[in-house]
Amino acid sequence: MIVKTHNSLKKQLKSIQLENKTIGFVPTMGALHKGHLSLMQQAVNENDVLVVSIFVNPTQFNNQDDLEKYPRTIEKDYALIKKEFNDAAILVYTPSVQDVYGENVHSKSYQYDGLEKVMEGANRPGHFDGVGTILEFLFKVVSPDKAYFGEKDFQQLQIVKKLVQKLKLNVKVVGCPIKREPNGLAMSSRNERLSSHARHESQVIFQTLQRANDYLKNNSISSTINMVSNIFENLENFELEYFTINRERDLKPAIRKSKNTALRAFIVVHVEGVRLIDNLALDL
Repeated sequence: MIVKTHNSLKKQLKSIQLENKTIGFVPTMGALHKGHLSLMQQAVNENDVLVVSIFVNPTQFNNQDDLEKYPRTIEKDYALIKKEFNDAAILVYTPSVQDVYGENVHSKSYQYDGLEKVMEGANRPGHFDGVGTILEFLFKVVSPDKAYFGEKDFQQLQIVKKLVQKLKLNVKVVGCPIKREPNGLAMSSRNERLSSHARHESQVIFQTLQRANDYLKNNSISSTINMVSNIFENLENFELEYFTINRERDLKPAIRKSKNTALRAFIVVHVEGVRLIDNLALDL
């Protein structure tokens, strides 16, 4: 069932909560793919009711052109959810910008203990304030028991956990593995904007992460970063925005390897004007 306003959604959820049924929540910006569906499947398996939000949030885009080009396919998305989860109890929340923000389309300011100062936070000013603003709103409207996020946006996942902690919200944030296309490219709504040739060639992003993982076993972090930079310097049509190796716990750049410290490689590459992100937990 589609619900278009937060007041209607609250009304629908009230009876569910009175029955002590558990609520799983998957927030999305639409243009759904198998990655989203895998989050929904886990939520359906672990909860009585699933709420899916579909909302392209303007305050988390620091690039107006990116916001305007972001695919909006609500009818197709809803049809896909119905097809995949016909027997499940699902509410699909598709608000307008006004329903979320009223007349004041601005983000709040959040402190995430430094998680927001690196990578996406450094390269996309205000992005995580926008993420925090929409998620605080959605969490308070939905009041889910569990909320599901993909590890493709690993920095965002860590920030959401911090947001929930800071706001003292009673919701468990669940991280789910990255879903990949057959060639290894991380599934993303942005992939739809690529030509078929570029989509195929973009397998080099995941291949490079795997190569970095192997290379790091016998080399330093700085040498591994240089190796990845050299790969993309020699590739036409691919522009490396950043490659970095950071500690998982606080996302700070790693200086040296340690068996006791979980590290993850993060990469952002531009292809045909499309910004693609990926990451990989490193096996030391």
